[in-house]
Amino acid sequence: MVNQQSINEFKQKLRGALIEPQDDAYEASRKVYNAMIDKHPRLIARAADVADVITAVNFAREQHLLLAIRGGGHNGAGLGTCDDGLVLDLSDMHGIRADPENYTVRVEGGCTWGHVDHATHAFGMAVPSGIISTTGVGGLTLGGGIGHLTRKYGLSIDNLLEADMVLADGSFVTASESKNEDLFWAIRGGGGNFGVVTSFLFRLHPADTDYAGPMLWELDQVKPIMKWWQNFILKAPEGMSGFFAFIQVPPAPPFPEEHHGKIMGGVVWCYSGPLDLAEELFKPIRKLSPAPAIDLVGPIPHPALQSMFDPLYPPGHQWYWRADFVTEIPEEAMDLHLEFARRLPSPLSTMHLYPTNGAAHEVNKAATAWSYREANWAQVIVGVDPDPRNKDKITTWTKDYFDALHPYSAGGAYVNFMMEEGADRIKATYRGNYDRLVKIKQKYDPENLFRVNQNIRPN
Repeated sequence: MVNQQSINEFKQKLRGALIEPQDDAYEASRKVYNAMIDKHPRLIARAADVADVITAVNFAREQHLLLAIRGGGHNGAGLGTCDDGLVLDLSDMHGIRADPENYTVRVEGGCTWGHVDHATHAFGMAVPSGIISTTGVGGLTLGGGIGHLTRKYGLSIDNLLEADMVLADGSFVTASESKNEDLFWAIRGGGGNFGVVTSFLFRLHPADTDYAGPMLWELDQVKPIMKWWQNFILKAPEGMSGFFAFIQVPPAPPFPEEHHGKIMGGVVWCYSGPLDLAEELFKPIRKLSPAPAIDLVGPIPHPALQSMFDPLYPPGHQWYWRADFVTEIPEEAMDLHLEFARRLPSPLSTMHLYPTNGAAHEVNKAATAWSYREANWAQVIVGVDPDPRNKDKITTWTKDYFDALHPYSAGGAYVNFMMEEGADRIKATYRGNYDRLVKIKQKYDPENLFRVNQNIRPN
């Protein structure tokens, strides 16, 4: 047990705040995005700069404290917090410098993707990222990073040029293709196992106004659309993306009132090519039979698309996640999807199939820690509800849905969509890259200080 004198000395060394259970700020500060996670850390250090990160890492190591690193706090399994240990909260480190001349942006470790999209949109550019703007840059990137631009520009890690990091021994290093190359390989998909990333340098791409939005069908008309979409998205131009989803239509504009509360299925499209080609590209989609019941696809600024789901999913809901990689969706799997869609346990629960082909397929599976380069989709099933009384209901539906679909999967899962599911599941996710990750873990974190994550054990 750490003594109060050591805590006081630690506090004096920090420029940022150190929060303890008796402090007024503690209750708000300990909460993460998923309210199903309810942990009580002994200390929360809100780092103001890299010096604070070094100080906090050294303190946790010397005091034998469990250490959790929090960026945006969105991790489904709640791996940005812990009981009785130290949470190193990076959220005050949110500086950004876009360099449009060199097509790069440097992003501090506490930024959210909303921060990044705001800073880069001024130059008509973006970094491939997720679909909710309040997600932290650090967690999403270190796990791989999939979203609307994956088919065109690759995963977030495919656009990472370098990272500044604080290691378990408190040293500060840069990882890139020319510096600490083994570490750079590992952090591109290997999660937070290897150190605290204090800043990322990303490659920027043109992304100003997308032609995007949801296109939904009545549930009894979804199966032929799902068949069509599976074939279409595997051959579509890389500027075209669209993830498949089952949703309960929100009871609010812009959704037509006659569809409010209905369970429907369809595609959330994102075309990021020339806008003057968009209408022609979507013309045959709009002529599909059956025709979509809801079509909200049109021009939208890229940051608006990235934040489209933010109002539906604010912090504080109950979440339970399960996920798989998928290479094909046979008819039997489609039937199961429809069966569980009809049993959607709450208005916010959903299933998404994100395309991970296109540009993401062009990278060799040994080039980064992300192993499933041949997978065509990252599937995620989430039970979501604001009411804690519905925790068991959404969890049971998610687990049953996952168990039914898992036999049709490719094996592992996107680590950012996983709960705490055990070592075998982690090994299945990294496959042939796992042993190399273990060796790099042994080199950079032999005592496993960074273990509040999808943990790659050093021994």
